[in-house]
Amino acid sequence: MSALETLWYTRCPVSADSGIAVQKGWLEEGLRGQCTAIRSLRETSELSVRHGGSIPALWARSAGRKTSLIGLSWEDETQRILALPDSGIEVTRDLKGRRFGVPKCATAQIDFQRAQALRALENALKLDGLTLSDMEIVDFPISGGSCDDVPAQSVAGGHVFGIPRSGQGAELLGLIRGKVDAIFLKGVDAAQTADRLGLYTVIDVGLHPDPLIRSNNGTPRTLTVDQPLLERHFDVVVRLLEEVWRAEAWAHRHPGETRRFLARETNSSEYWVSVAYGEDAHLRLRTGFDKQAVGALQDFSDFLYRQHFIPELVDVASWVDARPWKTAIHPDSGRGV
Repeated sequence: MSALETLWYTRCPVSADSGIAVQKGWLEEGLRGQCTAIRSLRETSELSVRHGGSIPALWARSAGRKTSLIGLSWEDETQRILALPDSGIEVTRDLKGRRFGVPKCATAQIDFQRAQALRALENALKLDGLTLSDMEIVDFPISGGSCDDVPAQSVAGGHVFGIPRSGQGAELLGLIRGKVDAIFLKGVDAAQTADRLGLYTVIDVGLHPDPLIRSNNGTPRTLTVDQPLLERHFDVVVRLLEEVWRAEAWAHRHPGETRRFLARETNSSEYWVSVAYGEDAHLRLRTGFDKQAVGALQDFSDFLYRQHFIPELVDVASWVDARPWKTAIHPDSGRGV
């Protein structure tokens, strides 16, 4: 079998150990010995790897793309249902009968922003015995795009993601103008926006103790590879996983530097990284096959199918290929952690 010339990968500007592996140059270093270069892109028909939010990966699998799930990472983040402070909405049950603003992109292959907003809302409502039908859903049209559409730029020797150009924030403007009563925001954007505009957090489902309530596009995140890559270049996939684990082990020992990396990755400050992902964000970077994560991903897949975001239901258990995970050597715990 000839060497793999180029490994194509795509990722989002989120908290993930693969981002550290890329920024530190370890992924490139680890594959150089196998004469394999790495390149980043949005979409490709070439052999590829993706680590990021689970919606694009689930959609691809549902639509028939031959991929394998080789790892899951779970980094909890703030997921907020937000309202104006004088709205009279104080707790989740106060949302009944109110207007909820969600983005809607008619041109997107999969409208992941809409999907994650409705998922968070459904999970919040079910805690008080309510459903999506108990609220008026107000659509805010946006132009196409996703977090992968914004290429990373090289700034001061590191990769920095720019601000998405997809018109996101229409529902936020609708909230401020009184066209809706509540919206959903997550991650650093949620923390910064709520603070800057004085918005009231009705509920942060990202803090709920039940992992199924917290499960959404980013919880867990999926590490997937195209099946031809796995079958033809198994050693490359194993090395990829080992470099991700190398970054993870480094992060656990370097909390301050990890926050700086995550701040660069999310185009924010270390303070907002701590608010959005927790002060122990460096310890949350773990990629493996935790049973809780697998179950949460299945629950989320069921939601996407039920709400018509994916064409076919994905059986997560049959999607998993643990061979690289069992073969790779973890820098801290030995083989097959």
